[in-house]
Amino acid sequence: MSRQACHLTPPRTGERQQRTWEKAYQDHRRKVQEAQPLVDTRAPLTLGHLHLKLKKLKLEEGRLSVIDRDNRLLLEKVSCIMRTRGQASSRSACTRRRQGEERSEASQSAERRQDHFGKDHRLGAILSHSKTAGIPRASRNTEGRGTETEI
Repeated sequence: MSRQACHLTPPRTGERQQRTWEKAYQDHRRKVQEAQPLVDTRAPLTLGHLHLKLKKLKLEEGRLSVIDRDNRLLLEKVSCIMRTRGQASSRSACTRRRQGEERSEASQSAERRQDHFGKDHRLGAILSHSKTAGIPRASRNTEGRGTETEI
């Protein structure tokens, strides 16, 4: 919102007096343009210890630690699934490892052999049952493998 300045006509005197009048008027216009407000409208300064909320930071840190712990557990589960290729029989091994039970390499390999033997035993039982039941081989599907050959 700009105000229009009333155009005062300088008095009809000499050229020198007119120049001084113009100079005074320009000086006045410059001062009006550069004028600063007298009232301080800035926000008051806040003290640092009042601005920093320690209890809020502590609660936030607790929430972040819970999130980090949950993320780590989920990452362990996903890595266990990727390591075992999603086989259901090794699920117990993942949960035991997650619970922090330390096992030696020999006991881990023995457990893998036993799991593998259990799978072979179950597969053999399924195959023998399908032979006795008279189910043709092409229609049987054993553990997701679509093999078409006769035994």
